[in-house]
Amino acid sequence: MTSGKTLRSDGAETRARLKEEAQRLFAQRGIDGVSVQDIVSAAGQRNSASLRYYFGNKLELAKELVVDGARLIDDERQARLDKLETERAVTLRTVLEALVFPVLNLADRTGHATYIRMISNLQLNNRDFLREALENKWNIGYQRCLDHTRALLPDIAPQILDHRLSLVGIYGNAALAAWEAGRDIGDPGPLWSPQYALSSMIDTYESMLAAPPSEETQALLSGLALGQS
Repeated sequence: MTSGKTLRSDGAETRARLKEEAQRLFAQRGIDGVSVQDIVSAAGQRNSASLRYYFGNKLELAKELVVDGARLIDDERQARLDKLETERAVTLRTVLEALVFPVLNLADRTGHATYIRMISNLQLNNRDFLREALENKWNIGYQRCLDHTRALLPDIAPQILDHRLSLVGIYGNAALAAWEAGRDIGDPGPLWSPQYALSSMIDTYESMLAAPPSEETQALLSGLALGQS
């Protein structure tokens, strides 16, 4: 998503600076906690006219930031899935890696280590806005991962599996946001410094999805089904 304007080099630099600072502030405070003036001041601009000129308003700027990262993540995720399907190497583990690693690689591709925290904040506080920004267009790889997961776990009731997928999404974004924060300050801390840390994190996703439902959960599901029949 771009404004369609042909920019001089100084204009392109100003635009990029506004985006960088807006993403950092949205990651820290959420969209509702950041004003246009906050962004303009952080980017070293004199007034809000520059943001209005390049993006229209704060929400359009936020949408562009969401799409910028989502497009890169989706491209890599779909490429990984294409390779897995061609090589007949689709397992729950490899699907989860296709889900996670494109997100982890994003900072290396963009140079900005704040995207995950921005998305995590939006997922918790502005979910409708996030869905609108993605437009069911930049999450195709994500949906493919979910479809593979459902096919790989046929013995788990669809209602339970979909619930777990939602929980893994929330938990996963929070965990990745914590990883990103450590990377951002150059100090991974004891949680992320071990070589096995990211692999262990994916282990937890796999366990959450594949664990047999307890008798209690099964009974509650059966009771719900009987009540609806």
